[in-house]
Amino acid sequence: MPLEFLKRRKKQDEPAPAAMPQPEEIVPEEFEVRIHYRAKSTEGVRMQDGQAALRELPQMLAGIAKADVDVLYPLPVELSEASPSIVQPSEAMQWLTAHQGDSPIARHALLVLETLGAVDLAFDTLAVSLLHGETDTSGYPEYNAIVGGVASHWDEATGDMLVRAVVGWGGRGVRGDTDRTAQKILSNLLTNVLASQFAIGMMPSERPVPAAGAGGLVCASCGFVSGHERAFYCPKCGMRLLRG
Repeated sequence: MPLEFLKRRKKQDEPAPAAMPQPEEIVPEEFEVRIHYRAKSTEGVRMQDGQAALRELPQMLAGIAKADVDVLYPLPVELSEASPSIVQPSEAMQWLTAHQGDSPIARHALLVLETLGAVDLAFDTLAVSLLHGETDTSGYPEYNAIVGGVASHWDEATGDMLVRAVVGWGGRGVRGDTDRTAQKILSNLLTNVLASQFAIGMMPSERPVPAAGAGGLVCASCGFVSGHERAFYCPKCGMRLLRG
């Protein structure tokens, strides 16, 4: 005797699926990230003995730095296009290669300061540390923490070293009192710079503009290959570059 209930039901006997009801209003799930960076810098202070003053840069953060001081030197010509911009992958990879050995605080400081153009490692030497606030569990400064220190470069006209104080902060969030705190720290940093035994006086800090092109001469003193093809002085040690 055939068991009718075990037979496959014919397709024409299957009921049509009910239409899904259309919602009267679509409520989207929204996503948003606001990244806010800020930086401040002083005018330059001319130094009498650039070589000795260069070694003294970390000491200019004494009493202000809340962590170890990192000293970051100008990048060689093969990394001259390094940039923390994620929309330019080749430049971002150079930036990661150049700074993979730096501390989280130094990388965060460079991200903020280079993004805003407050420093440029084509010619700047930067002594940097955490100056205010806390770090997260991975060692990176919080959004309201202040990073920075002193940046130096060699005046293309005279070969003297110019030092300026620079601070930066930001990320996901904004706090109004951070600006006031940063201004106080900037003033304290400038006081330390002016207190240096090598300081001569204040002057406007007009930084050189790296030239486009094949770039750079080799410094006979330290062997650094400059990425600035019109440079007269080595960005790293300040010695005059020998030309052809």
